[in-house]
Amino acid sequence: MASRTRSRKPRGQPMRWFSIFIGIVFVMPVVLILVFRFVPVPGTPQMVLGLLSGEGAHYSWREFDEIAPSLPSAVIAAEDQRFCSHNGFDWASIDKAVKEHERGRRLRGASTLSQQTARSLFLVPARSWIRKGAEAYLTVLIEALWPKKRILTAYLNLVDWGHGNYGAQAASQAYFHISAAHLSPTQSARLAAILPDPDDWNAARPGPYVARRTAILRGRLSVVHRDGLDVCVKH
Repeated sequence: MASRTRSRKPRGQPMRWFSIFIGIVFVMPVVLILVFRFVPVPGTPQMVLGLLSGEGAHYSWREFDEIAPSLPSAVIAAEDQRFCSHNGFDWASIDKAVKEHERGRRLRGASTLSQQTARSLFLVPARSWIRKGAEAYLTVLIEALWPKKRILTAYLNLVDWGHGNYGAQAASQAYFHISAAHLSPTQSARLAAILPDPDDWNAARPGPYVARRTAILRGRLSVVHRDGLDVCVKH
């Protein structure tokens, strides 16, 4: 009788491990995303890595209305002009990037603000197909469980603006010594301009490329408002 009892124990072990795996991979992200819809995000895996590496992590959450209106507009203009109209994935940009790659050009990124938010919230900077799959799953969850305004709020707070500065408040203080609420349109355009490579480009002392990019984005701010590209975050 005792031997039968012992033989049954190992059979339940795989199921327990499978249940734990399901909980971590599928249930926990849903719970956290629901919580973070209403509660500021305390930090991200990338911030933890920054602290462990000695680079540091400067971070202070700000709600959407505590950030200058020009910054969300500049970020939409720079990173994702279809933000208000897509469901998390910009298939037109993805298709364009693939076709350009087929013609011999380097494969460029086509990540939306929703994808970048999902990536920042849960994942570490690493390139792999597993990570891309996780990012896609998390993007679907965020788009389903958060309004667009919350997605953009999280993006503005969690994005890496270089040199251990995460989010609009830390970046505004580091580059311009002001609060994110007091950013001018030109300062907002500079911050948006350096997003592709924030550790090498400087918003406070822009080089020729960043200066040109800033001028372009500064002009696009009126287009964002005129064409309603930010309509989903207005209410």
